[in-house]
Formats: sequence, C-alpha cells, structure tokens
Amino acid sequence: MTSLDDLPLRDDLRGRTPYGAPQKSVPVALNVNENTHPIPEDVAIDIVGRIARAIPGVNRYPDREFTGLRNALADYLGHGITSDQIWAANGSNEVLQHVLQAFGGPGRALLGFAPTYSMYPLLAAGTGTGWIAADRDADFEITPSTAAAAIREHDPDIVFLCSPNNPTGTPLSLDTISAAYDAASGVVVVDEAYAEFAPAGTPSALTLLEGRPRLLVSRTMSKAFAFAGVRLGYLAADPAVTDALRLVRLPYHLSALTQAAAEGALAHSAEMLAMVDEIRIQRDRIVAELTTLGYEAYRSSANFVLFGGVDDPGAVFEELLGQGILIRDVGIPHTLRVTAGTEAETSAFLAAIAVLAPVARPASRIDA
Repeated sequence: MTSLDDLPLRDDLRGRTPYGAPQKSVPVALNVNENTHPIPEDVAIDIVGRIARAIPGVNRYPDREFTGLRNALADYLGHGITSDQIWAANGSNEVLQHVLQAFGGPGRALLGFAPTYSMYPLLAAGTGTGWIAADRDADFEITPSTAAAAIREHDPDIVFLCSPNNPTGTPLSLDTISAAYDAASGVVVVDEAYAEFAPAGTPSALTLLEGRPRLLVSRTMSKAFAFAGVRLGYLAADPAVTDALRLVRLPYHLSALTQAAAEGALAHSAEMLAMVDEIRIQRDRIVAELTTLGYEAYRSSANFVLFGGVDDPGAVFEELLGQGILIRDVGIPHTLRVTAGTEAETSAFLAAIAVLAPVARPASRIDA
C-alpha cells in the first residue's frame, strides 16, 4: 500500500500527526468539551423550519456575504459591534485558518502560550507559518508582564491568546490582553470559544476592540450554543480585518443551510444559553468534589476542568473508559481533563473517579 512517505508531501508536514481526540460510543462522553445538553425542542423545530425554507433555493449559491447571519451575530455580541466587523466560517478553526492565511505564511510566525489549544501549531503548519510556544507562569496563568516580554522577545506577526485557555480553563485578564496588544506589532487574536461559561459579569475582550485595529476576538457556536455539529465560528474585528479575510476565503464558503441553522439558533439565544448556568454549576461541583477527593482542580472559566495529582493518567483514563466514561488525557503530566456535562453525566464521572481517588498523589501546584 502507498504510504505518506511515498507521496510528494511538503517537507514541513512530514512526521506530523493530525488533530484527533478519541471518538468512541460510550454512555458518558466528556472528552471534547461539547455542550452535552440537548437543544430545546421548540428551538429545534424552528431551526428545521428555516432549513426547510432554504432547501428550494439550494440550486443557487448561498449569500456570499452571509448578510443575515452577520447582522444576527452583531446583535448577539452587542458592545456596539456592527455587521461589517463580523466574519464567520465553518467553525472557529476555519476562522483562525483564514487569519493565518491572511496575516501568516512562509517567513512569518505565530506565538501562543503553551500549553494551549493543540490546533494552533497545526493551523500554523498547514499555512506555512512558524510556531513559537512561549511559557506561562505558575498554574498556567499569564501576567501582563509575561505576555509583553515574550511578544517583545520574539516579535511575532500573529499572537493567539486563548481566553479561557484550552486545555487548562485558565481565564485571561483584560490587562494581560491590553499588554499583549501594546507589545505586538502584528495582529492579536483573543480566542473566546468558551467565553459564555465565564462567571457572570466577566468582561470580554470585545470591550477592547475600539481603537485597536489589530485586535481580533474569535468566538464559536459549538460550545455554549450546543451547535458543535453545525460548524459555525466567527470573529469581531475592525472592518479592515474582514476585508483582509475576504482575500483568502473560498467562494460561498458558508452554505445556505448553515446560515439558516445559525440564524435560527441566534433568534433563540436566551433560551439556548439558559443551559449555561447549569453547566457552570456542574463545573464548580467538579472542582469542589475533586478537591475533596485529593486531586488538584485548576481554576476554570470554561465548561471543563483540568485536574492534577493523577499518578498514572493512562490507567485512570482506561479505567473510566471501561465504565463507559470518556474523558481526555491532554498530555500534561499527571493531569486529566473532564467536560462538565449534565447533572447525571457529572454524577457518573464523580462516582467513578471517587473509587480511584487513592491513585491521586498529594496535591502540588504544577508550573507550566
């Protein structure tokens, strides 16, 4: 059989592995930070109706500028954001890919603070952009001085700041984002995929957009909106940024059905986001109970919890999987990550991990 070694693959892609997370059919899947709550029935009915109305027109190309969706996204975000500041694509990964295609490329570099979202270096590699992994402070935090110092040292063309950070859940202060922007000569992207799960009243980087034309704030409908299967990500930025992204997008990249479904979900945003409060409760419950068990749960503003003090993550992962509970080994020594699911799913995980608690070592903070 032909292998990758037999193909004329780009040299910089040889030896790399694609993004992947275990995809297994289990009763309790808490490994990829999905919103495990079902979409409310009345919302689903409305979305299906909108898709049905779009079907007769699918012999024609969709609205290339996804005008209705941009208006709906701008209304949802608020903060005085207008539709000409909105960009969207098939998931926030494609949004970030567009950013790298427009502002990265051969001879240019992307800087992030590791450990962080594993797709960042993969997206960089796919666009021929260099990847720079800067260090975090203790407990996976980033202070303004740490961010500014790394950016001044490397002078990257693009900076990605994940807020809250995946896979650690660590929140990022507006002071750190401002310091990063002031230190950067290129674009700064704040990836707010999990922003809706932050404690109520937490300010968004959206509040920093005015007067900062190189600042981009990325969001997704996959998490809080329980829309992972639809694939809709978006960002808000200066209108000049959206003009730049038009130069690299594929023609008609958002299907008419995707646009209809997303507009339907946004029309019910209050109802769709009502489940966020319940997810926060389960996240905080996980933190409290894991701590009681002797594990070390790191502070999280996302819909998942990273916990340390695990002597053998692989063994714990397999033991839980054997009980039909799938979580995630993200490769950080002595840690595992679990998504906050429904109350029943969370209870199943906590009951199973409690039996394994003797595996936990005495809690000790991990420096990144």
